[in-house]
Amino acid sequence: MRAADRALQRRRGVRLAWLNLAVALWMLALFNGSFWAALWQAAGGWQAASLAWLASLPVFALAWVWLVLEALTWGRLAKPVLCSLLVAAACVAYFMDRYGVVFDRDMLVNVAETDWAEVRDLLSPALVGWVVLFGIVPAAAVARLPLERQGWRSLLLEKSTATLLPALVIGLLAAGFFSAYASLFRNHRDLRLQFVPSNLLAAAHGFAKARLIPAPSLERVAADATRVAGAERLGRPLVAVIVVGETTRAVNLSLNGYGRATTPALDVRPDLINLGRAQACGTATATALPCMFLDLGRSGYRDGLAYRRESLLDVLRQAGLDVWWIENNSGCKGVCDRSKVVDAATDAVPHSCPPGGCYDEVLLDALWQRLQAVQRDTVLVLHMKGQHGPAYYLRYPPAFERFTPVCRSNALDRCEPQAVVNAYDNALGYTDHVLDWVITLLQAQSARLDAGMLFVADHGESLGENGLFLHGMPYALAPREQREVPLLAWLAPGMQQRLGLDSDCLRRQRDSLSHDNLYHSVLGLVGARVGVYRAEADLTKRCAPRAGQLIGPSVFTAATAVSLSTGTSDQATRPRAFPTQR
Repeated sequence: MRAADRALQRRRGVRLAWLNLAVALWMLALFNGSFWAALWQAAGGWQAASLAWLASLPVFALAWVWLVLEALTWGRLAKPVLCSLLVAAACVAYFMDRYGVVFDRDMLVNVAETDWAEVRDLLSPALVGWVVLFGIVPAAAVARLPLERQGWRSLLLEKSTATLLPALVIGLLAAGFFSAYASLFRNHRDLRLQFVPSNLLAAAHGFAKARLIPAPSLERVAADATRVAGAERLGRPLVAVIVVGETTRAVNLSLNGYGRATTPALDVRPDLINLGRAQACGTATATALPCMFLDLGRSGYRDGLAYRRESLLDVLRQAGLDVWWIENNSGCKGVCDRSKVVDAATDAVPHSCPPGGCYDEVLLDALWQRLQAVQRDTVLVLHMKGQHGPAYYLRYPPAFERFTPVCRSNALDRCEPQAVVNAYDNALGYTDHVLDWVITLLQAQSARLDAGMLFVADHGESLGENGLFLHGMPYALAPREQREVPLLAWLAPGMQQRLGLDSDCLRRQRDSLSHDNLYHSVLGLVGARVGVYRAEADLTKRCAPRAGQLIGPSVFTAATAVSLSTGTSDQATRPRAFPTQR
């Protein structure tokens, strides 16, 4: 009787192969809207002559997903795997459909390294409803569904059959329409990044290889770092401030010819050096930020290297400079792991940190405190919140809302296109305000410091062009709005004299630079050298009349010292209250 009961229980259970097929159909029907739209466009739309091939595409896709699921689901792990995939795929599909993004390893890195503030900006009732209805509910159904109990021999036989059938379908279709399939996927490589769940699984595999395999040891770069002759000057510390912008696209700066006054304070600064549009190292913070602080450049960078290789900050510290990372974002992605880090929000006044996150003015207070304490040559990195989306309207105080109406939702595709741009431009106007104040604070210390500022963003942003929002597209597919970032410099007269720099030469470098120049130009700016230094990438090398050597103390005349203090304030307190704090 017990044997009969067991046989009956087996008969009542669902075969795993049919469950995999059902999940594959669910994913194809509900999670691949972006893929089907892109595929239809790539295939050229309706063509009577291609009817058979067009009809084969969904069959090919179904067979592929079924085959993948069969390879992943075994024994007691089958249900947990399917449930996890359903929920994760629902999340991926939502963001692909809503923002027009694609999903690859870099996007998964962004997800892994985000913080709660960024997650909160992305949360919405629509997201929760979608994931619950199309991810969690079917996952719960799968979890409760009884599977037919099988021994290993029976399971292997079923797996062989269930694997052979979709593989045979794929083979026959590929053979029958080989030239059409080859042309489609050769000319439209982005399709694989839009196909759920293949893109998710490929991203997870790449992430695991890059991040979960421990490095044998930290790659040393800074061991031979040193200062060049004349770099240190008794009694006048050098201070280089590197401001790292967030999600700042170069095309929207009025400095670069944009039709709106988005940088009104910087526009009227004659001493500002606008280096124009620079090519970013990546289209997402998790890639671009570590890449720009490593010596390898975009061509040599690989995911996770900042955790395994010494960065620019390590070189500067080894060369004898004081190095600080001042944070108002989601972390330095490994770049500052061995440096002194300040969380700018820690001592911020309450109104500077509303629920949407701290405004970037908190960086100004932290900067001023560090400037007053400077006793030796120092590099300060300010990591901004910038224009991080999709909630651009949370990135600036109400006083900076000059362009209206604004999109007050993270569902950017539901807002009027101009409202999205308005919110972004308002946030950019606030960044202009913060940068102007960074320069003002440096000028206030010019009687005792030789100071300079570099501003460069990590990546740009799409604001609805061609249906794309946010950032993170694969570099080869990314539009210029995501790849081009602003690069600005301000050098006090003392810094220019110290380096012997020709500011007009610097301005002639406009629109010809990239993140690859940052590492070597900062070394040139502070007079540091290391074995991996490349002079051809150093802007100060290009534009200094005395190549390779900083001007010594004898050149720093009394007349120069007088010119530094003209129009500046040598005071121990902040020059005046920041406008947003009045």
